[in-house]
Amino acid sequence: MDITIRAVRPEEYETLGEITARAFLDDGHLDFGEDDDYLHVLRDVARRDAEAEVLVAADRSGRLLGGVTFTPGDRPWADLAGAGEAEFRMLAVAKAARGRGVGEALVRACVERARTLEGCVRVRLSTQRGMSGAHRIYERMGFVRTPERDWKPIPDMEPLLTYALEL
Repeated sequence: MDITIRAVRPEEYETLGEITARAFLDDGHLDFGEDDDYLHVLRDVARRDAEAEVLVAADRSGRLLGGVTFTPGDRPWADLAGAGEAEFRMLAVAKAARGRGVGEALVRACVERARTLEGCVRVRLSTQRGMSGAHRIYERMGFVRTPERDWKPIPDMEPLLTYALEL
């Protein structure tokens, strides 16, 4: 499958927001389902694009297959990354496009983007325990678990697992 990774376009915000929301909802990654406050964040691609970098994967016809949010450390969208680091979040692939290398292509694009940042030595990410398909991608690409950095965005939730890749 030919996949192009590029910056999201404003006319694609709604489509990518829905792909991202559906990936998290349908796979059971939102504790409160349709009532989860994070669902609004997942759908708000315009805000993410204004405050970070949003990359999309598209097929030859231009159809969106998935997307990811990338940010250098010490910026508003960085939960883990600090100075000299980068982070990606909200990796999502449309259900119909899974198993075709879309997620890996998006992660590779984030790693390559991080390598262009002066002084960036590491890429970090958080993931949920149940996102085993994503974990396989990260580990295959050389990311290692950093359990000392695991954290909870809200007190009563299961901790997010963290990974890092040295550049």
